[in-house]
Amino acid sequence: MNKRFFLVIIKLLIITPCFSDSHKEKKPNILIINVDDMGWTDVGYMGNDVYRTPNIDQLSKESMIFMNGYAGAANCAPSRACLLTGQTTTRHGIYTVGPSTRGEDYTRKIEPIENHAHLPKEALTIGNIFKQNGYQTAAFGKWHVSRKAEDYGFDYARGTSHQGHPPSYISPYKLSNLTDGEKGEYLTDRITNEVIHYLKNERKKEQPFLIYLPYYAVHTPLMVKPGSAKKYKGKKQLDGAPLNPHYAALVENTDWNIGRLLGVLEDLKLTDDTIVIFTSDNGGIYSISHQLGLRAGKGSYYEGGLKVPMLFKWKGHWEAGKKIDTKVTQLDFLPTLAEITNSTIPEGYALDGNSIAPLLTGKGKFDKKRALVYHFPIYLQAYEKGGDDARDALFRTRPGSVVIQGDWKMHYYYEDQKMELYNLVEDPSERNNLVDKYTKRADKMYKYLQEWLEERDGKIPTQPNPKYDAEREQAELQKYL
Repeated sequence: MNKRFFLVIIKLLIITPCFSDSHKEKKPNILIINVDDMGWTDVGYMGNDVYRTPNIDQLSKESMIFMNGYAGAANCAPSRACLLTGQTTTRHGIYTVGPSTRGEDYTRKIEPIENHAHLPKEALTIGNIFKQNGYQTAAFGKWHVSRKAEDYGFDYARGTSHQGHPPSYISPYKLSNLTDGEKGEYLTDRITNEVIHYLKNERKKEQPFLIYLPYYAVHTPLMVKPGSAKKYKGKKQLDGAPLNPHYAALVENTDWNIGRLLGVLEDLKLTDDTIVIFTSDNGGIYSISHQLGLRAGKGSYYEGGLKVPMLFKWKGHWEAGKKIDTKVTQLDFLPTLAEITNSTIPEGYALDGNSIAPLLTGKGKFDKKRALVYHFPIYLQAYEKGGDDARDALFRTRPGSVVIQGDWKMHYYYEDQKMELYNLVEDPSERNNLVDKYTKRADKMYKYLQEWLEERDGKIPTQPNPKYDAEREQAELQKYL
């Protein structure tokens, strides 16, 4: 045999396995779909056949289903900041939208902690971190944590302003970073078209992509395509309350667009190589959609404000259709995706979630009794006084903190230093306060809260509000008894 030919053969034998290994180590693409204000049970796969969500339901059959998925916070901006950074509210300082002094002055007993409207300039997000790990990053839709997603690691962005909701779902939209379409064009369709255009024409095929898709839907205003709400008129929610036909039509349109997008992934032969996460930023608005068996809704730290639909899909890698009861949170997304994709996080960067890779892969251990903590040291006024199913008629949330550990949940309120304790298995609607019966358990959870806040520089509101008027507040509360 010719010596040169022999050497070529040897090199090929050596190189070929290496090339194969490199191919195996290719990082998967990532698509995070974050719907706005969609409640925990506003989808068919969670047992609600009132709303039409066939595409999300099909996705659930192909995904790991987290039955106890929790948002990073109970309303829009803080929840998004938590998901994007993997850090809790005490670190990034975004607690709400607008000022922390919401509600009438005379009803606020203490001065809340100052709220920050934007992420700190030095904050890292999934955009920064995955870009550093070789991903091309793109964001579409409701950004809501700064003026520009491009300042936080996203190479490509459309419609990503600081606006909390669209002035209109029908063009002209009057959104920054998104040109108005033809008259009558529908916003959720347009945002989906922008993602599809990116996938077909803008992405670099040699690089994995991370797409963050926070739809504006199904947030108010409840504007729908002409005629699309008619089929829902006169229908009831599962608890017998009147169904809002426009909200139902918004849900249906969002589901249709998710189906379109997943279809394009299939057409482009990207399905097998793409991790898909589906969730919502917080619970649904109580006055619009009640959540089965849960108390209150968006803006409340009762379960109706915190629990959200949550699906994880990676075809061929994770068990399709498997339901998992372990409590997980959107703070877990960043560390999970980093571990799954073998991506590095800058040394010293503090994460407040945990990787749920062991739950997805079935390999390794996960602390199923770890505590989830929420700190909300501000006020959030009622959507509908007396109609939000909250602790009192005037606020969805007063300054407080929550600890969830195992089957138990403890609420602590800074105005009156009162605690509530619930067993979430026996009482998921949080109606039976057990704090007097299980004092030691409540005290132990409160002690854990103090340690947690100290570690994360959690500021506690203590200063009295000089404008507070107890008599006037009580008179107002009496109107709704």
